[in-house]
Amino acid sequence: MKLLVIGSGGREHALVWKLAQSPHVTCLACAPGNAGTGLERLVSNGSFVRNVPIPVDEIPLLIVYAKENGVDFTVVGPDNPLAAGIVDQFQSAGLRIWGPNQRAARFEASKAFSQQFMEKHGIPTARSATFDDPTAAKRYAASLDGRCAVKADGLALGKGVLLTESPLAADQAIEDIMVRRLFGNAGGRVVVQELLTGTEISLHALCDGRRAKLFPTAQDHKRIFDGDRGLNTGGMGTYSPAPFLTDHELTTVGQQILDPWLRGCSVEGIDFRGILYPGVILTSTGPKVIEFNARFGDPETQVYLPRLENDLLELLIASEEGRLDRCELKWSGDACVCVVMAAAGYPGTYQKGDTIEGIDVAEQVAGTKVFHAGTTLRDSSVVTSGGRVLGVTSWASSLATARERAYAAVERIRFTGAQFRHDIGAKGMLGFRG
Repeated sequence: MKLLVIGSGGREHALVWKLAQSPHVTCLACAPGNAGTGLERLVSNGSFVRNVPIPVDEIPLLIVYAKENGVDFTVVGPDNPLAAGIVDQFQSAGLRIWGPNQRAARFEASKAFSQQFMEKHGIPTARSATFDDPTAAKRYAASLDGRCAVKADGLALGKGVLLTESPLAADQAIEDIMVRRLFGNAGGRVVVQELLTGTEISLHALCDGRRAKLFPTAQDHKRIFDGDRGLNTGGMGTYSPAPFLTDHELTTVGQQILDPWLRGCSVEGIDFRGILYPGVILTSTGPKVIEFNARFGDPETQVYLPRLENDLLELLIASEEGRLDRCELKWSGDACVCVVMAAAGYPGTYQKGDTIEGIDVAEQVAGTKVFHAGTTLRDSSVVTSGGRVLGVTSWASSLATARERAYAAVERIRFTGAQFRHDIGAKGMLGFRG
């Protein structure tokens, strides 16, 4: 089969890496890809993955490319093209594509829609309200004593949330998002949600329109600095499995969230085929969903796919065709850790074009793969081109060894101003629930 993967981040490199291992794949392109995707080879014939310089939002050009090159199946990584209706447009052009359609992608594209859906269909979540007016939003935040998650309604690259613990801070967050437009047009409307306390975990489920197959647990690290301090980012690292739920508890949590979600989709005529990614807080009164995403998490993908023992392409086709009932997800017993190396200044203004050295040496660490995110080729050198630059990923039979390997690999990589958290997976080592 000829495949096209759409996207350019660490998630897409991981997808390309895993799909390249399928014996069914005879040709694989990535649009636009990055320096890492273009270095992957197909298991079936040894050919390199081809990077195609078409941006993810140029949907008509992507359709032309898919038709002219005989693409059999397209896999969408990022949220923006999903929200823009890339799946609907490809299908209208007679092309097969994996990912939720535009209506289903609203679970991520609109936090207000997602919150209202959860409340309507009995999915456990935080108290919240949606506002177009900053003054009304501030009044509601004051009723929560300023302990809030203030969320831009639209897409903001995973960074459109400000957490506050006082009325003054909440007012400032609302001003920043709605008036100063810190996250652009995504902040024209906000969801103000009570600030939940507890352990945050990432859940993923592969869906086929009628069923949802739950993944193991993972835990992301959103804040930029050690100890969960500083601004939210798109994710500074993750690990899987997270030790906060037993297999039985994970099944129970999945039922509490996915069963009413599936019923709600059925009632509202939402045909969701893709990945549903709920962010969940394990509170003292039970698990609660803080948000839904409609695609693979990044960097969660980088720790899930090394553990996945299935042929990824076969699973995605089953999802697209509505026959996941015939599939059993199989997972390695290894632990996996991904440490994100970011550019200086991220998640604010950061520099691009710095040469990266040591990736090959880092990958000599046992059980290690370096996934590229914000990279590109300049002449024959790999240089930085984004805020999150690399996802240094290692796996081993224990979380402790996987962490040791990941950080040993990180120390072998150099680029100007590189920053990373030093505590990825530390909570998992302690079995910490708070």
